[in-house]
Amino acid sequence: VLSRPISVHSYDAAMGTIQFLYEVRGKGTEKLAALEPGDTLSLVGPSGNGFDVESALGKRVALVGGGIGTAPLYQLAKELNAGGTKADYFCGFRDEPYGVEKIATLCGKVQLATDSGRYGFHGFVTQLLNPEEYDLVLCCGPEPMMKAVAKLCEEKGVTCIVSLERKMACGIGACLGCTCKTTTGGKCVCKEGPVFDSKEVFGA
Repeated sequence: VLSRPISVHSYDAAMGTIQFLYEVRGKGTEKLAALEPGDTLSLVGPSGNGFDVESALGKRVALVGGGIGTAPLYQLAKELNAGGTKADYFCGFRDEPYGVEKIATLCGKVQLATDSGRYGFHGFVTQLLNPEEYDLVLCCGPEPMMKAVAKLCEEKGVTCIVSLERKMACGIGACLGCTCKTTTGGKCVCKEGPVFDSKEVFGA
C-alpha cells in the first residue's frame, strides 16, 4: 500500500505528540484503524506548506471546513488563538458532525450545517458564510465546497486561501502524481501546496 497524505489535526511540542483525524475509506486507513497502542508506523513529512498564520493574526478570519476537511482546522485554530486571533468557524457535514465542540473553545462564532438537517442548519455551509464580514477566509474540504466558497469570496473581494487534497505517492514533488492546474502552470500539491490562494487554483 502506497503512503497517503493525511493532515495534522493537532501538534503538541511540549508533549512531543501528533494527532491525526481520519475517516476509514480504504486499505490504508483500515490499517491505521487497526493499530494498537505500542505499534509503530513510519511518517514522512511535513510536506509542502501550510496556512500562513502570521499573516492572519489581527485580522477578521473565517475558517470554513467540510467533512474530514475540518481535521487540520483544529491545529490552525489553536495557532491563531495563541496569537490572539479568534476566528469564526463554519463547518458542514453530511449528517452527524464531529470535532465541533473541541474547536469551538478556540473560536468565536460557530456555524454548523448538515445535508440531512439533523444538526444545525439544513443546507450547505456556504449558505451561512458572509465573506464581507471578514478580511480572510481559510478553507479546507471537498473541492466543490471550496470552489463555492472561493466564488463567494471573489464576488466580495475577500482573500480566500484553500488547502487542496490529492493522492501523493512520493510527497517530495518527484513523481508528479499530485499535480494540479494553476494560473501559472502545473504545480505539485505535495511540494508547492497543498495551501494555495483560491484564485491561483480555481482561476486556472
